[in-house]
Amino acid sequence: MNLACQACKKQPATVHLTDITPQGEKFERHLCEECAQSEGVTPKPPSQPQLGQILSAFVEGSKVSVQQIADLACPKCKLTFVEFRNTGLLGCSSDYDAFEKALVPLIERAHQGASHHIGKVPRRLGTPRAVENDLIRLRRELGRAVDNERYEEAAQLRDHIRTLEEK
Repeated sequence: MNLACQACKKQPATVHLTDITPQGEKFERHLCEECAQSEGVTPKPPSQPQLGQILSAFVEGSKVSVQQIADLACPKCKLTFVEFRNTGLLGCSSDYDAFEKALVPLIERAHQGASHHIGKVPRRLGTPRAVENDLIRLRRELGRAVDNERYEEAAQLRDHIRTLEEK
């Protein structure tokens, strides 16, 4: 689906809009990124983004350097990590693999250390699933403690894991 932008007719359309009138009629518009920004459909990127500050805050505590993250690009859709940070949108499913080093710390910070959705369990159902989720979290913390050479904390986490596994 390589459509040309309906506004400038020069660049390929990357923004596809479907408007529905109150009468139920559909109108599709296909715009390039620049025309979509000029029409106010997508936000304009900041004129002078503080990219270094954004990326360093993003990867704080991570072993990945800021330059390594800035150089990331998806081999399939060619989206760069910098473009992702400016728009907040991934281009394709391959971006998760291409940006894994940068996305995992972000996801973990957003989900209190979890990198996958574990859901919620009603209290009336008991704790078996909650214990399972705690074990996953504790094992992840144990790995981080060992990686960061915090051996006393790692020993405490190991002992806590053992007590939960014995229940």
